[in-house]
This record gives sequence, C-alpha cells and structure tokens, in this order.
Amino acid sequence: MRSATLLLMLTWFAAGAAAGTSPYADYSGRELYARFCASCHGEAGFGDGPVAPALKVLVPDLTRLYQRSGGQFPDPLVRRIIDGRQIYPAHGSRVMPVWGQELWIGQGANEEAGEEVGRMVDRLVDYLRSIQQ
Repeated sequence: MRSATLLLMLTWFAAGAAAGTSPYADYSGRELYARFCASCHGEAGFGDGPVAPALKVLVPDLTRLYQRSGGQFPDPLVRRIIDGRQIYPAHGSRVMPVWGQELWIGQGANEEAGEEVGRMVDRLVDYLRSIQQ
C-alpha cells in the first residue's frame, strides 16, 4: 500500500512539474467535485456514489450540510475537511490525492502551488454551498 501511495505521489509531482500547473487548476468547483468527491458522495451529493456501498461507514449527504449545521453553511469546517486538516477516519490517511497537501505536492510544493490549491478548495466549497437543499 505504501509503495502504491508513493508511486501516486511521484506521478502527481511529475505531472505538475512537467506541465507547470496541476491539470485540475482550471477546474470549476463542480468539476473538482466530480473528480474527487462523487465516487463516494454521489453525482448529486446524496452519499450514494458507486464506492459508497463498499465502505464500512455511511457516506454523508453533502446536500444537507446547511441543514445539519443549524441553517448556516459550515465554511471553515468544510475547508478543513477538504484540505485534510479535519481528520475523519472514513477519509483515510492524509496521503490520499484528494487532499490539499497532495494537490499542493502535485503542483510543485511551493508557495504558488499553495495559493492555487487554496483557490481550488474555495471553488469546491462554493460548489458544495450551491447544492444545499
């Protein structure tokens, strides 16, 4: 498992260094969601993605974050979950490529990469806010 993770990290790094930017840098929030979140959380965010049945935990419905937070969208918490600062065992280790650190490494692991990843997380949070019911 460790060697597969290392290989994935090296692949991300090489792709970012060769291209000078992440292939995801220009993705919209919806596109980022489809790439990194939908396999578990489902295309519409209901927690019904194709991977969800294989997990040992119930995958949350992301369309109800506003409702579950007492009528306020929990921006800071959502950001921490996406970038890996808020740890949920179901999300696995912080070396998964969906987390901010891996995107940062894939983009060159420098200050500019950190800023770009921050903008990507912003777009993803904005998208999640837009799908609230």
